[in-house]
Amino acid sequence: MQAAEPITIPPSGVSHAQSEETMGLLKLMTEDINTALERDPAARSRWAVLTTYAGVHAVWAHRVSHWLWKHKLYWLARANAQFSRFMTGIEIHPAAKIGRRFFIDHGMGVVIGETAEIGTDVTIYHGVTLGGVSLEKVKRHPTIEDSVVIGAGAKVLGDITVGAHSRIGANAVVVKAVPPHSVVVGVPGQIIRRAQASVEPPIDLKHTDLPDALADCVQDVQERLAALEEKLDMHSHPNAPHYQKKEGVWEITKTDDFAI
Repeated sequence: MQAAEPITIPPSGVSHAQSEETMGLLKLMTEDINTALERDPAARSRWAVLTTYAGVHAVWAHRVSHWLWKHKLYWLARANAQFSRFMTGIEIHPAAKIGRRFFIDHGMGVVIGETAEIGTDVTIYHGVTLGGVSLEKVKRHPTIEDSVVIGAGAKVLGDITVGAHSRIGANAVVVKAVPPHSVVVGVPGQIIRRAQASVEPPIDLKHTDLPDALADCVQDVQERLAALEEKLDMHSHPNAPHYQKKEGVWEITKTDDFAI
């Protein structure tokens, strides 16, 4: 029995330099293998990627499911997607639109919803969810533009757009649109716009280079308070009970020990 008619979604701003329809299957598979070799330093050979990389296998299976979905073979598309989910631990709805050179590193626990749209050169890690927040049969999943990197465990929810060349930190929860060339960290996600960005920067995989907006704000308040106390010639404790050192480590000034 066939499923209900799919949702009609207007075209988005996601660019595709060359569609999959104009490329042969072998060329696409070769491109996906090369992409894995470029973005995963643990990849030793094309044979290893071909035979053992679940993220690459999930993308290939989705291409088959998406082709079946577009040809109105909805049950077969869902059955193939379910089999791929069982084999790889990655769940991608057959109707989701995915661009070229999409790489899922590790991949276990990745969920991509029905109306999600992903551009070219996007990289995501395990535990990422591109989910919806509405029960209406409309565009309810995110649009991820080109060259975006989404860290492990991040959740991008709702009909929002993550701008090109942005980076989503691990475990961030993104619920509002992200401008291009931005970094998002925290729960809920705090959007930090980069002051300078080149036209076509390389894919940014530096997950450790993430700002802490809240800690920086607290540190700034502490420095301003210390300067104000110095002007008023007040002799309070030199440090607050909790303060952050210049190297980014929080210090507890009390002498009592503590346990974790």
